[in-house]
Amino acid sequence: MPKPATPAWVEGIVHDFWSTSPANSLYRDTDEKAWDVPIFGYSRGDDPYYRRFKEEIGPFYWTPEEIFNRTFPGQAARPEELTIICYVLPQTAATRRDQRREETFPSERWARSRWRGEMFNCDLRLHLAETISGAGYPAMAPERDPEFDYRRSERFGIASNWSERHAAFISGLGTFGLSDGLITPHGKAVRIGSVVAKMSLPPTPRPYPNHQAWCLYYARNTCGACVLRCPVDAITTGGGHDKDTCRDYVKDKAAKYATEHYGTGATPCGLCQVRIPCESRIPAELLAKENKPCPT
Repeated sequence: MPKPATPAWVEGIVHDFWSTSPANSLYRDTDEKAWDVPIFGYSRGDDPYYRRFKEEIGPFYWTPEEIFNRTFPGQAARPEELTIICYVLPQTAATRRDQRREETFPSERWARSRWRGEMFNCDLRLHLAETISGAGYPAMAPERDPEFDYRRSERFGIASNWSERHAAFISGLGTFGLSDGLITPHGKAVRIGSVVAKMSLPPTPRPYPNHQAWCLYYARNTCGACVLRCPVDAITTGGGHDKDTCRDYVKDKAAKYATEHYGTGATPCGLCQVRIPCESRIPAELLAKENKPCPT
């Protein structure tokens, strides 16, 4: 018999790995962890938002049952039989502090969190999926699938075939900001992971009325702090996030700078995620407002 599936069991797997894995490190000759304590959210595979996002983003976008059934063709599941497990890894206070001081390129801690920290996140996704599968619940991490990649959406431009930010939104973990980042209870300075599993866990309520409710600009037409943080004007109040300009800067300049100065790989920037009201929390002005559940 499989071990009874509960949120506490799933979260224990993640917490144990987060606390004991030597990969959860910035590799700065200290025991400094790459990430602060994770938080969690859950959604069902038949949540209407998954089908809606596929329709809006493009036919290449995976629904949970599409990617799960391709991975486990002998154990095909209906959407309602699947749970999407999402977790948020907050940046540490030290990493955010260093990043706030920067104006053009990322700090060393931030670059290391994007490089080494994301390597840990990749390990964590796989560890969670493998541990759950070993307990009798087939599970997989879409972002680790060999065919995970980026395409062009006719409506939204650059888009991946599985979005962990969108899965986290559906799973009650946050809403989108002007820069396209997800504003979570621990703010926007985070990384996200997700696993799709054939198990039944209660979905997390979405404590917001819409997909932009925790962004001051969209909710109250104020702020725009992330606009001022972008070194290449890839964020504007009129146009939101220019993905192509952002990508070109990250790949052609920020990544080269980080490699030359810190010896890191990957593609860091993240300046728009700090020195803003939603850096490490939901803006206080919006918490005071009564939140209604987000409709489907």
